[in-house]
Amino acid sequence: MIVGGGIGGLVTALKLHRVGVSVRVFESVETIKALGVGINLLPHAVRVLTELGLSDELRKTGLPTRELIYVNKFGSQIWQEDRGVHAGYRWPQYSIHRGRLQMVLLKAVKEQLGEDAVLTGHHLLSFQQDDDSVLAHFENKKTGEHIGSYTADVLIAADGIHSTVRKFYYPNEGLPKYSGRILWRGITESTPFLTGKSMIMAGFQDQKFVAYPVCPDAATSEKSLINWIAELTIEDMPSRADWNKEIDKNKFAPVFANWNFGWLNVPQLIEQTEAVYEFPMVDRDPLPQWTFGRVTLLGDAAHPMYPIGSNGASQAILDADALGEEILKQSGAEQILKAYEKARLEPTANIVYTNRKNGPEVVMQIVEDRAPNGFENLDEVISRQELEEIANKYKKIAGFDRESLNQK
Repeated sequence: MIVGGGIGGLVTALKLHRVGVSVRVFESVETIKALGVGINLLPHAVRVLTELGLSDELRKTGLPTRELIYVNKFGSQIWQEDRGVHAGYRWPQYSIHRGRLQMVLLKAVKEQLGEDAVLTGHHLLSFQQDDDSVLAHFENKKTGEHIGSYTADVLIAADGIHSTVRKFYYPNEGLPKYSGRILWRGITESTPFLTGKSMIMAGFQDQKFVAYPVCPDAATSEKSLINWIAELTIEDMPSRADWNKEIDKNKFAPVFANWNFGWLNVPQLIEQTEAVYEFPMVDRDPLPQWTFGRVTLLGDAAHPMYPIGSNGASQAILDADALGEEILKQSGAEQILKAYEKARLEPTANIVYTNRKNGPEVVMQIVEDRAPNGFENLDEVISRQELEEIANKYKKIAGFDRESLNQK
C-alpha cells in the first residue's frame, strides 16, 4: 500500500511495479487534478523517470532548462551555469508544471498497473501491523465515513509534510519549522526572457525573485508560460488553514516595484498574473528513523525541505528508486525497508540542513553582504573559484555531480 498519490507516491508505484511488486495507491482527495505551479526535475530524477519509460512524456510536457543564472537585486549577474544535457549530463533538467507532471504519472500508473491501482477519496484513518502484514483503515475525509480496510505486506507513507503516518510515530513533533520567509507563487503567459529556457534567481535571502518557463515550446513562441516565485522575510507564519491561499498581490508587489532588469520586468510579470498563492517556507527536522517494521516514510513525509536547489520532488523520486532497488537486493519486507532507510536517511538530512543555509543560493547573500549597493567588477566581490566551489559542493550533497551521475 502506498498512502498518497502525489509525485513521490506515483513514482514509487511505477518503480515497485517495474520490479515485480503488486501495488495499490490510496489518495485522500476524490479527484486528482493538475494543480500547482512549476517545479524542477534534476538530472538524477530524470534518469529514474527515463528508466521507467517516461522520457517521451517528459519531453512533451516539460522544458529542458538551458541555464541557471543568479543575479543581485539590480539584475547584475553573479553566476551562470549550463544545466542538464547542456552541462554534459546524460539526462536533461526539466522545468515542468507540477500538476501536469502528476497527470503524466497518474496516466502511466493506470496504464501499467490498471485503473483500480489508484483509489481516490481514501484518507488514511489508522493502521496496525503484525509480524506478517499491515492493516490500514480509510475514511472519506469530507463525511468521516469509514470506507474500507485493506491489508498489505508493507505500507509506504508518501502523504506529504502533514503525514498521518509520521504523526503516528512522532506525535509531539508539532508544526513544520518556519524559515521566517513567505513565498508568493504564480504562473502566467508572458514574453520569453533571455534564451527562453533560462532559470533565474534574483536578490538575496530576505528578498528574492525566481522565474523560469515551464512550457516545451517557450523558445520558439512569442509567448511563454512563466512560473515565478517572490520571497520576503516575514516574521509571522500564516496559519495552516491559509496555506496555498489566493491573496492580494499588493501584499508584496510594491517591494519589487523597481526590479525591472531590462531583460526581465519583475513588476510587470507580477501584474500580468491573475492568481497568486501564498506559502510559508517550511521544513521539518530530519528524523532518526523512517522505518517501523513494515511501515516506512517517503518524500515529504520523510524529509520535507526548503524549496532551495530544486530538490523537493527530485529527492522523492530518488526515494522511490532506492526502495525499488533494495527490493532487488534484499529478502524480507522489514529488511528491504531498513536498507532503503539506510540508503536515504543521511543524504536527505544533509540536504535539509544545507538548504537551511541557503544551499547554492548562498552566493546571492554573500554578494549582498559584500556589495549591498551593487558592483562594477564581480571579481572584486567574489572569486570565480569561490563560486565554483559552492556550486560543486551542493551538487555532491544533493547527489547530482556530473561525473558520478553519468557513470550510472
